[in-house]
This record gives sequence, C-alpha cells and structure tokens, in this order.
Amino acid sequence: MRKIIHIDMDAFYASVEQRDFPEYRGKPLVVGGPPTSRGVVATASYEARGFGIHSAMPSSRAIRLCPHALFVPPRFDVYKAVSAQIRAVFRRYTDLIEPLSLDEAYLDVTTDKQGIGSAIEIAKRIKSDIRSELLLTASAGVSINKFVAKIASDIDKPDGLTFIGPSRVERFMEQLPVEKFFGVGKVTAAKMRKLQLFTGADLKRMPEAELVRLFGKSGRFYYRIVRGIDDRVVQPNRELKSVAVEDTFSTDLVSLDTMEEELGKITAKLINRLKNRNLKGRTFTLKVRFADFRLVTRSHTLSHYTDEFEDVMELACRSLRAVTAGDPMPIRLLGVSASNFDRVKLASAQLSLF
Repeated sequence: MRKIIHIDMDAFYASVEQRDFPEYRGKPLVVGGPPTSRGVVATASYEARGFGIHSAMPSSRAIRLCPHALFVPPRFDVYKAVSAQIRAVFRRYTDLIEPLSLDEAYLDVTTDKQGIGSAIEIAKRIKSDIRSELLLTASAGVSINKFVAKIASDIDKPDGLTFIGPSRVERFMEQLPVEKFFGVGKVTAAKMRKLQLFTGADLKRMPEAELVRLFGKSGRFYYRIVRGIDDRVVQPNRELKSVAVEDTFSTDLVSLDTMEEELGKITAKLINRLKNRNLKGRTFTLKVRFADFRLVTRSHTLSHYTDEFEDVMELACRSLRAVTAGDPMPIRLLGVSASNFDRVKLASAQLSLF
C-alpha cells in the first residue's frame, strides 16, 4: 500500500512577500496587477481572503471588497528560487516527487530515504524544515493515494496536517461534497444536485453504468474514487506538451463584455501556471463551446515565445471576436491553452521541477 503526501504551501506568493517585507505582515495583501488596470489577483494573503478576495479575481473587484488592501506586483524569480529550496527539502526524504506548481507537490514516501517509515512523521519533519529554514508554512495531506492526500491537505489550512488512513478512506469519500471531486465544476455540480447527488455516498449508490451514461468517462472515475480506488502513481518525470485552463459557466454568456471579462480570468490563470513552470509558449489556442454544444477552436502561433498576460489576452480576445462575429449564440465554455514551448525553457523547467 502506497504512502502519499500532498504538500501545499499556504498563500505562497503572499506569504513570501510578508516574510520578506515586515510592513506587509498582518495586513490584507494582494499579489497581482494593480486595481487601476485590467489587473488580476495572483494570490491573496489570508487577511485579504477574509474579505472574499481570491486568485483570478479582477483586481478592480478586489479593491472594492477591501479598499485598504495592499497591492504588490509578483516577483516570480523570487518565488521560483524559494520553490527550489522547498524541493531540496523534499529530496531529503524521497526522490519520488511530482510537482504540480511552484507551491504544491505529491511525494511518494512508501520507501523513504531516511528509513523513517511513518508518512505522518515525514510530513511533520517537512513542515518543520520549511518553517525553520524558510520561515514559511505548508499544509500536508497524508493518505494511501493522490486524490485523498490532495483533498486532505486542504482540510486544515493554514499550517495543517491531515491523515486519512486506509480504514477511513471510504467513509471520508462518502462524506465528501460532490464539488470536491476532481473534474466537478459548477455545471457538473449543478447537474448532480438536480439528480439529488450531494455527497460521495450519493454517488456510491449509483451503478457504474449509470454514472458513465450521465457523466461520460468521468463517471467511471467517480465510481472508483468514491470507493477509495486511485491507482495513479507519483510521476517524477512527465513531458509537458501543453498547459490549458477552461471554465464551463452555470449561466451561458451572452454579451461580449462578459465573455472578455471571463476570458481575462481564464488567461490570468494560464499565465500563472506558465510562470509557475518557468515556461513560455508560441502557440495559443482559444476554445469556445456554444450553448448548442458546437465546439470551435482558434490557434495563433507567434514569432516569439511569451508568458505575458497582455500578449495572450490580445490573441484570445481577437480570436473570440472573430468566432462570435455574426453569431448571436450564447457561450457555455471558454478555454485558453499554451503549447509549442521554448525547448530550452522546457528542459530547464523539468530539471528544476523534477
């Protein structure tokens, strides 16, 4: 049986800023674009989150929620350097590390390098090392598979440690709200609620064939995971072909202004992921699904590599206007993806991450 730890740094960018600049401590801090432009929140301190501010929110909305919030631009070079220090802590205990971004990773400690044996003890030591050496806090989830470990790490934030042992996994999954399941967005959650599916226990009562009929191949995943079955291994070496972000809306988008506002949020998330991975792309693709379920994609390849919000947003908006010109059909899904990465950057990113 595997021993999996999911480590998730607490409000990573904001915590680094508050560590480095004492005047930010204890104050609502927003890392991202300024509220006077089309800026977007990259992350927010826990003090700012208390006002309802969250990542990917337009900075103009964040300042309305908290007029006295402090806004600072992100320092990605600093965050990457700190992330490398965090990875060095992980490597003291295992080489089976699968980073998901600068601030979170899976660790397989079934056989650990120091012969400690206890995944809980290893998680405690990692948290302690990060706190004492980097003056930052991390939350940890410990379980027998990746899915449960990731959910567990979010239960007791910040600075939490949650263990879901083998005998508790199925009961834990039964109590889990459907919104917490991988792949369940706003639209799928609304569909589940209409079907009176509110928790894992409700999903567990459904035959696999019925779940597949209702939710496609995701139904097979729901059937297995609610029973605690997740055979995905921690992958320390993965070739990255593309990075994508998309959102399906609970209410179809009708106006171009609203579409572009949502597209800005999606693009900001994409840029954040690219910068997290130290990647720059040349090809960017807009994905649009209309209310009648027609799917349209438009790709543009630049003459240069970029990870700049303005570059990608301009391409995405241009594609969106072209796709929707003369077509009054509302939109139910928008997505933006990046590919055709700088191979030197990609190699550097994979070496530094893995």
